[in-house]
Amino acid sequence: MALLDSYSTPLNAQTAAHLLRRATFGPTELEIANFAGKTATQAVDLLISNSSYRASPPPPVEMDESRTDAGQSFLSKPFDSGRRSSYYNYIQYWWIGLMTEQNGHPAILEKLTAFWQNHFVVVHASVDDYRYMDRYLRFLRSNAMGNFRDLVIGITKDPGMLIFQNGNENTKELPNENYGRELQELFTVGQKDFAGNYNYTEQDVKAAAQVLTGWQATNHGKDGTTSFGTVFNPDRHDTNSKSFSAKYSNSIIQGRIGPEAGDAELNDLVSMLLGHPETSRFICRKLYRWYVNPEVTQEIEDQVISPLASFFCSTANNYAITPVLKKLLTSNVFFDPVHIGGIVKSPAELMIGTIRIFDQPVPDITTEYTAFRNMMSYISYSMAVLQLNFLNQPSVFGSLPYYQTGFSKNWINGTTLGLRGSRMDTLIYPSVEIKPGYKLGIDILARLTSIQPNFSDVSGTSGISCEQVLQEFSKNLFATELSQIQKDFLIDKIMMMNSSPRTTWVREWDAYRLATSDTTKQSTVLWRCRAMLRHMLRMAEYQIF
Repeated sequence: MALLDSYSTPLNAQTAAHLLRRATFGPTELEIANFAGKTATQAVDLLISNSSYRASPPPPVEMDESRTDAGQSFLSKPFDSGRRSSYYNYIQYWWIGLMTEQNGHPAILEKLTAFWQNHFVVVHASVDDYRYMDRYLRFLRSNAMGNFRDLVIGITKDPGMLIFQNGNENTKELPNENYGRELQELFTVGQKDFAGNYNYTEQDVKAAAQVLTGWQATNHGKDGTTSFGTVFNPDRHDTNSKSFSAKYSNSIIQGRIGPEAGDAELNDLVSMLLGHPETSRFICRKLYRWYVNPEVTQEIEDQVISPLASFFCSTANNYAITPVLKKLLTSNVFFDPVHIGGIVKSPAELMIGTIRIFDQPVPDITTEYTAFRNMMSYISYSMAVLQLNFLNQPSVFGSLPYYQTGFSKNWINGTTLGLRGSRMDTLIYPSVEIKPGYKLGIDILARLTSIQPNFSDVSGTSGISCEQVLQEFSKNLFATELSQIQKDFLIDKIMMMNSSPRTTWVREWDAYRLATSDTTKQSTVLWRCRAMLRHMLRMAEYQIF
C-alpha cells in the first residue's frame, strides 16, 4: 500500500473528525455527521469547493459602538494613525471570525491561509499600518489555494513585506540583504536539505538582494492618505547582471534597465528558485508537518515528501497548490492511525476547535459588531497568552512550535500549562458576556435534557446514566477513543468523587427533573457534570489531535 495512494475506506465519525480537525480549525458535530459516509476524495473536494463561500466575506468594520461610524467599513477611509491599533485589532478579529464561523460550509481556506501566514511572515508590530496588514492578509487568502509561483512573486512585492524585511531600503548603492536571505532560507529552497547540506551560499544572498533593488512601498503610515501600494523605482535598481553559485547551476540573471526591469528580473529570480530541486521538497515537507505529523522520518521523506514534491513541480502541475494538498489530505498516510492524534493542539485548535465542537454561536459582524468584537477579542487574547498571535508572530520564522526542535510539543510549557486550563474553564463556568443573554460557555443542563427522553415524565422514564452523560460530552472531543480505564476514572473518581455509587447520579437527576426550579438540586447536577467535563477538557487540551 503506497503511502500517497488515495484512502479508499469510507469515512466514519472518527476519520471524518480527523480530516476536519486537520483541514480546518475544528469541526462542529453537524459537520462530522455530514462528512461521515463520504470517501476521502469526496470530502476533500467538498472542503475545496466550499472555499468559494468564503471568497468575498463582509469587510471588517468599526466595532466601537460609541462612535457614529460604528458598523461601517473603515478600509476605504483616509489613514488614521489615531485608530491604527483598533483597526488592526478589528482586522485580526475579522480573520479569527472567519476561522470560527459556522456557516455550514467547512473549507480548507482559512487553515491553509494560516499556513502561508506563518510561512511568509509579516509582523504588525514592525509594519504598524493596518491597511498594509489587510492587503497582506487578503493577498494570502486570495492566493492560498492558487499557484506557489504567484505567491512568491506577489509576496515579494507586497508593501507589508517590503517594510517588514527592509526591502523598501534596498538600493543599488546600499543593498539590503534581509529579504534576499529570507526568500531563500524561509520561503523557497530552505536553508538545508534533509541530509543537512546547505542549499545556497552568501554569494546567492547578495545576488538576490541586487536583483530586488528598487522596490518601494508608498504612503506608509501617512495620515490622510487614501492610496498606498508598491512601486518600482528604476533609479534605485542595480542594472548589472547577477551571478549565482553552483547551488543554482551558476545561473546569471541578466541586468535590465527601465520601468520593467524590476518585474523582469524578479520573474527570472523566482524561476531560478523554483527550479532548485530542494524548493518543492521544502514546501511539501512543511505542508506535511502542518497537516499530518511534525516528525519526518527517512521513510516519510522517501515515500511521501519526495514523490509529492515531484508532483508539485511537475510540468502537469506547475506548482499549483490545491492539487498537492488534495493528494496529501486524501492519502493513506494522512489517515494512518499512527498519525491520528499526532500533533499537539495549537492555541487556535484549542480555542476555536473547542468553541466549534460545543456549537458556540458566532455573532454576525455586520449586524452584531459589538458582540462579534467581544467574542473575537476573547479568542484573540486567549490565543496570544497561549503564545500564538496571528499576524504578529515573534519573528520572521513564525510561531516557535512550527519550527523549533520538538515542533508542536512546544505549545505546552511552563507558561502555558495552567493558562490552557483556565481558558477551558471559561466554557464550563461561563463568565464572558458576548451580548445580553449570551455568555460564552456550554449549556450543560440543555445538553443533558436533550438526551433525556420525556424529560418531564419522571415516573414513566428512567433517568440518564453516568455513562450516557460521559458519552454526550466526550462525543468527538478526543482524537482517539478513551480507554475503559479512562472512562471509569472520569465517572467514579471525578463525577462521583469515589464516594457514591453510580446509581446516586440517577437519583439526583430524577430529583432535578421533579423540581427543575430547585436551585439546590440543580447545583448538585451541575457540580457533578462540571467536575467531569472540566477534567475531560483538561485531557483534551493537552491531547494531540
